[in-house]
Amino acid sequence: MPWTISSSLDDFRARAGGFLAAHPAENTVLLTITDRLAARGPHYYGDCVPVFGWWSAEPDGPVAGAFLRTPPFTPRLGLMPESAAAELAAELATEPAARPAGSATLTGVAGGAPATLAFGAAWAEATGTTSTVRTNERLYRLGELADPPRPPSGRSRLAGAADRELLIRWFAEFADEVDIRIPNLATVVDDRTAAGQLHLWEDGGRPVAVAGASAVIAGMSRIGPVYTPGDARGRGYASGVTAAASAAALARGAAEVLLYTDLANPTSNSIYQQIGYRPVEDCVELAFGD
Repeated sequence: MPWTISSSLDDFRARAGGFLAAHPAENTVLLTITDRLAARGPHYYGDCVPVFGWWSAEPDGPVAGAFLRTPPFTPRLGLMPESAAAELAAELATEPAARPAGSATLTGVAGGAPATLAFGAAWAEATGTTSTVRTNERLYRLGELADPPRPPSGRSRLAGAADRELLIRWFAEFADEVDIRIPNLATVVDDRTAAGQLHLWEDGGRPVAVAGASAVIAGMSRIGPVYTPGDARGRGYASGVTAAASAAALARGAAEVLLYTDLANPTSNSIYQQIGYRPVEDCVELAFGD
């Protein structure tokens, strides 16, 4: 059964929304992006129209795979079989109509490791380009929340309007450090502050770390970003603020609290497990070259 590719968010949510909600961990990024597009409009992430797709094993069968792309960002794969990922790569490589007007050819892809690697191999075969790993991540799900084994001094509090300039600076520093782009950064800070999603850790009355907890969508909330400026690291603040943000997500009704870590950072992988997070799946971001 071929993929259905669409530029309609409404069609995507109507057809694939139940599938996304049934697997909220593996589809967490798709859920949060579609929620933001619904609230802010199709050009929230860039000038080009987003592209959505869903896959069924049989004609008129249940959806069993989904992806989206918000140019200029690379496609994000949700849960799907490896064979479906390979089919998607072949279709995007050979059908320009599956890419939005004004969008260049793909420069990469991200998602669960098996499907993303299958996509990368198929894309390289179809286009004659190379596929290399840019980042390796691990998705964690909260089991039973525990206090940090070495509780930091200080306390958590919700961020407020007075913290705006600090948060904008910290979000920008975080983006530079992990080499990502946050579109509409000031708007993101404003929206998330107003929604009560940003938690600060204070020590001696001074903010020393931040952690976000996304809105609860399909019973899922995702923690991030988690950031401690360099001069405040090594004191356990990230553990404290992540635990506080996780507790807030649970209090808001989240059945699943998730977060991503960079596998190249053993410290973050360790501290999150110490407060109750358990691995769900490994994820990968690929870069395509000549």
